[in-house]
Amino acid sequence: MIAVVGIGVDGWEGLSPAARDEIEAAQVLMGDARQLEMVPGDFERVTWPSPMLPALPGLFEAHRHRTVCVLASGDPLHHGIGSTLIRLLGADRVRIVPHPSSVSLACARLGWAVDDVEVVSTVGKPVELLHPVLHPGRRVLVLGSTPSAVADLLAARGYGDSVVTVLERLGGPRERVHHDLSSVDSLHVLAIEVVGTAVQPRVPGLPESAYEHDGQITKREVRAVTLAQLAPVPGQLLWDVGAGAGSIAVEWARVHPACRAIGIEHHPERAERIGRNARNLGVPGVRVVVGKAPEALVGLERPSAVFIGGGLTVPGVVEACWEALLPGGRLVVNAVTMESEAVVAAWHPRLGGDLTRIAINRGSPVGGFTGWRPHMPVTTWAVTKETE
Repeated sequence: MIAVVGIGVDGWEGLSPAARDEIEAAQVLMGDARQLEMVPGDFERVTWPSPMLPALPGLFEAHRHRTVCVLASGDPLHHGIGSTLIRLLGADRVRIVPHPSSVSLACARLGWAVDDVEVVSTVGKPVELLHPVLHPGRRVLVLGSTPSAVADLLAARGYGDSVVTVLERLGGPRERVHHDLSSVDSLHVLAIEVVGTAVQPRVPGLPESAYEHDGQITKREVRAVTLAQLAPVPGQLLWDVGAGAGSIAVEWARVHPACRAIGIEHHPERAERIGRNARNLGVPGVRVVVGKAPEALVGLERPSAVFIGGGLTVPGVVEACWEALLPGGRLVVNAVTMESEAVVAAWHPRLGGDLTRIAINRGSPVGGFTGWRPHMPVTTWAVTKETE
């Protein structure tokens, strides 16, 4: 059994009796150097190696016959080492003794309801993760941030007038709350009250202007229908085959932080563009595979949903996607040309599913008046793979 004890910047004095008992019973104490210095006593002290994650199995194996206590910042299960150790060792081998998290302390200082606050951790992650949670009037807490990068992102999104509060060394004797982003302690939380009018919702169907593209992009109206048929589910993986600008993969990932996506695109410039679009729209975790289907699909994690937007007429693409699709998964195909519609017409009798024809007309100037300008109709085929 491994004990994981949360500790704040107030150190030993701020620990509960139960937390102190866990530490005093240990033979080996693990944590970062700052945390280990806070605790008195005669222990073998092990500072986390770098990189830490690959070293953890061997580290705990080396001490498996001794009583080990791990020190963690605040609540070990809130963006902390506790979750990592449970995944590694199993919940039956890890005992958690939490301390108030920096989120709870920050909300207490600001008078914010914890359940009405968006929390984004940028510890070792891109600051662009902020994009999906920035909406007028919302309150956001940012962990592990670089204040100048956050300020630049807010300004670029049209939220430069937002109120940003710095909360340093929460719970300790040197705690400080201020608004000076130029002088910030390394142990801090940023609190943002979002002010502005720019709107970038999470529902599918962002305007094409939200993307960098060369014309190879699913139109917003068709995209909204396509995502509805793909049915994004937290934790599931999407393949966006022939991704173009990556709009389907990006908007799948924007639905929920746990939605994962891989964009497969054989054109190198477009592949780079997908990465930029993913970062600019707040889902930098979208993976881009440069290659041509079906060869580029070999070895990829099996998906719960597949969208084929390009390369439909290439032999073997539909077969490879259908074979890889997990039971209960959804395959959605958009066809624009007669040749791609012929592929759909050949497969539909074999696999079944729903066929939909989408015709979009947008208003545009006609001289001094306004008329309807049609876009090419899109045939959508959506089919669910039966459970095995």
